[in-house]
Amino acid sequence: MRAQNSAIEPDRVAVAERPTAVGTATAPPTPQVRPGRLAGTLLAAIGVTSFSLTFPATAWGLEGFGPYSLISVRCALAALVAGACLLALRVRVPERRHWAGLAVVAAGVVVGFPLLTTLALETATTSHSAVVVGLLPLTTAVFSSIRTGSRPSRTFWIAACVGAAAVIAFTVQQSGGALTRADLLLFGALLICAAGYTEGGRLASVMPGWQVIAWALVLCLPLAVAGAAVSLPYEPVQLTGHAVAGLLWVAVGSQFLGLVVWYKGMALIGIPKASQLQLAQPLLTLVWSVALLGEALPVAAPLTAATVLLCIAATQRARG
Repeated sequence: MRAQNSAIEPDRVAVAERPTAVGTATAPPTPQVRPGRLAGTLLAAIGVTSFSLTFPATAWGLEGFGPYSLISVRCALAALVAGACLLALRVRVPERRHWAGLAVVAAGVVVGFPLLTTLALETATTSHSAVVVGLLPLTTAVFSSIRTGSRPSRTFWIAACVGAAAVIAFTVQQSGGALTRADLLLFGALLICAAGYTEGGRLASVMPGWQVIAWALVLCLPLAVAGAAVSLPYEPVQLTGHAVAGLLWVAVGSQFLGLVVWYKGMALIGIPKASQLQLAQPLLTLVWSVALLGEALPVAAPLTAATVLLCIAATQRARG
């Protein structure tokens, strides 16, 4: 357990001390790069790329499904895929002490965030809705600090705050500074998702990350089936190409596979550092919004992108 928990702590490299002869100078220890750090950063980046497609895919899904139908069917499909993987690999049921944490992951990542953001996307554009993921890295780092007792450095917090401020300023400027119902839904989704990410990252240090999200999805399967049974008769469904593609992506890509690599990445490089990679997510979402939905790209996007990338570099270099 101690060895596993160290996976989410800041880099600590132990340097072996070699015996030296009397009078012989000892060479200063040379820090080594932990092998898992590069892999963890890559996995977390893949997860962020997957998440960046969630809003455009949800917008596509809403072309053929109602919001409650889309959420319930999305959750049910993802749970069936996750359950099939668990059965095929004969994964043992988690210990009782882990189920409370899995319930937090389920409430935040599987149900709360998708539901609130889908309702927001009924009236808000995908580019505007990117404000929630612009704030998510900083919120996740705060939740992580409270939940796990980690203490990132001052440099880390300064870079994180600057990056979050840049994204907030960009999105608020684009929305005209007005706070709408969609904004309230997005801020609520932000808080719920940050709690789910934090708890999921903690659990990923004691069990494989894909099992964390898989069990959380399976936990929500009865609720998803009940929701689909109630919502589908009342919300008309049109199975267009966009609607089906959007549903499949949010169910399998964002809801399961993306979270699998995301939690694994957090376990390798730590929750606060991994969360800062999400500063790039709003910019990626803007790119997909233009390419897939035909939305206009804001003029301020390149400047914001440069600021965000600099902040990401600073947070990744800062020692916790």
